[in-house]
Parts: sequence; C-alpha cells; structure tokens
Amino acid sequence: MTEEIIIAGFGGQGVLSMGKILGYSGISQGQEVSWMPSYGPEMRGGTSNVTVIISDERISSPILAKYDTAIILNQQSMDKFEATVKPGGTLLYDPNGISTPPTRTDINIYKVDATNIASELGNAKVFNMIMLGAYLKIKPIVKMENVIAGLKLSIPERNHHLLPLNQQAIDKGMEAVKKA
Repeated sequence: MTEEIIIAGFGGQGVLSMGKILGYSGISQGQEVSWMPSYGPEMRGGTSNVTVIISDERISSPILAKYDTAIILNQQSMDKFEATVKPGGTLLYDPNGISTPPTRTDINIYKVDATNIASELGNAKVFNMIMLGAYLKIKPIVKMENVIAGLKLSIPERNHHLLPLNQQAIDKGMEAVKKA
C-alpha cells in the first residue's frame, strides 16, 4: 500500500501540521513516510502545501506530479491541484472559501464543512483535525491510536490538554464528511 497525498491551503490553516500528524501516524505503524512542506515567506495567509507519502515499501522520491488524494482548503489550491489527482483518486475539500467547486468526473469528490464545525466546537484551530478526520473516514490508512500518537508527537507538551478537543474534532470530521 502506498498513499500519495497533497494537502494545500493558506498558511495558518494547519496544513503542515496535518501532514506532520499523518506522517507521525504512519511512522507509529512502522510504515515508510515522506513529509515535504512547501510554503512562502509569509507567516499566515500565504499559500502552503505539504506532500505526504505513506507506504509499506521504500519511498524513492518525495517529489510527485500526481496524487492519490488531494485535501484542498482554499480556491487557490483547488485551481492548482484539482488536475493533479490521479484518475480514480480522491479530492476532499471544505466548501467555505471555495467559489468554484471541483468539476472532474473521473475522481471521487468529498466535502466536509470543517469551518462551521470548528466554530461549533469553539476553536477555529481544530479546523485541520476535522479535515483529517474526514480524510481518515474516506481512507483509513492509519489506525486511530497511531493518529493520537502522532498528535502527541507533533503538538508541544504544554498543549497536551487540547488532545481531547483534537480527538473530538477528528470524530466530528469522520461523522460530517459527505460525497459531493
């Protein structure tokens, strides 16, 4: 099994963190992992993306032109990465901030209203965990106990009191994802 993923959005949406958590989750399962971030010089608001590869075999290169899955968090990323999903692949997006939804008919398209769910949970910072939960519902490539281990490794210990909220956000994302 090899899963090649692009996660793309604005800086500050937790794009890199989501990729890091997926990567740590794969490592916790004994899989080979590649995590390659790409972002501009802006701290927040600039575009960012991360390529994550999780595989049972050695990964030859972290550089990809086509992906099994694209997790898209803004229109700019939709415009750039919709075409890079392999036929039969998966595109997951949050419709908030997307003015032109995906139009391809040769891929599986899902959406989750992560922005509104994060608002309901009272913390906009769990947006990325809602998206992660939605992704893991569609493609359960890592076990939940390894996702929790990945969370513990990627967030500072001083913020470990937020682990239950992050777990709740993942669960909400799993419940809310819908085929588009």
